[in-house]
Amino acid sequence: MTVYAWEDGPLGEMLLVGEETADGRTALASLSLPGQKGAVAVQDGWRCAPSAFEGIAAQLRAYFEGTLTRFDIGYACGGTDFQRRVWQVLDGIPYGQTVTYGEVAGRVGASGAGVRAVGTAIGRNPLLVVRPCHRVVGAGGALRGYAAGLERKQRLLTLEGALAV
Repeated sequence: MTVYAWEDGPLGEMLLVGEETADGRTALASLSLPGQKGAVAVQDGWRCAPSAFEGIAAQLRAYFEGTLTRFDIGYACGGTDFQRRVWQVLDGIPYGQTVTYGEVAGRVGASGAGVRAVGTAIGRNPLLVVRPCHRVVGAGGALRGYAAGLERKQRLLTLEGALAV
């Protein structure tokens, strides 16, 4: 069953969507921010279940307070094989560090023209904040692309100490 909850945060009210698992946990399928390009909307048949997201919400609060540097959240599977390979690279980018789109492309074997495909895969990341697509920057460190807006990307990188204030 698909469940959802709203969680307040410094980037706005986040919509958390997940799938209940057989062991009673919730696998996060989506984290959307207000005004996000391609944001998920609550669907008929979904159940509002804030208690299903208590652990995830606690980790988000700790992250925004600066006391959590790595999420320990189960994710619902999704995306194409290529997207999952790109997203796996994102999951490995350490807190407070950035990599370029070109570096991500190189890590998935899609150098050169593949950089555009990597950018598209990153743009389709359904798990903003927890899967750190905000840690991917343009060549020379330029802030490029973020489904929830460059201002939010800048705020996240500043929070992590990857950008000077």
